[in-house]
Amino acid sequence: QVQLLESGGGLVQAGGSLRLSCAASGIRFSLNDVAWHRQAPGKQRELVARVSRLGSTGYADSVKGRFTISRDNAENTVYLQMNSLKPEDTAIYYCTVHDRWSTNNYWGQGTQVTVSS
Repeated sequence: QVQLLESGGGLVQAGGSLRLSCAASGIRFSLNDVAWHRQAPGKQRELVARVSRLGSTGYADSVKGRFTISRDNAENTVYLQMNSLKPEDTAIYYCTVHDRWSTNNYWGQGTQVTVSS
């Protein structure tokens, strides 16, 4: 059974930083593609950052230069370091993994990030 557990969200002032964590059980992040998505109230869900099983990364234009996705294979955890946060970064952030064997996509329960101006 695949489970993803996000943590690290919270309330921060604009310009501040947060680090989100996503710990997995039942699946190896190092063998699959992992991503962070977010959804703000009244908006569509959007892809924020991703890291492939080979280690290549990609970012939405809105977060390039401010967010960094990384993976700790030993801990089977993916992180999202968020710097220079803006009020428009306020959203629920979800960790997702694409299982290349079953082709299933798994989602965590989400963690709230709120950036005050």
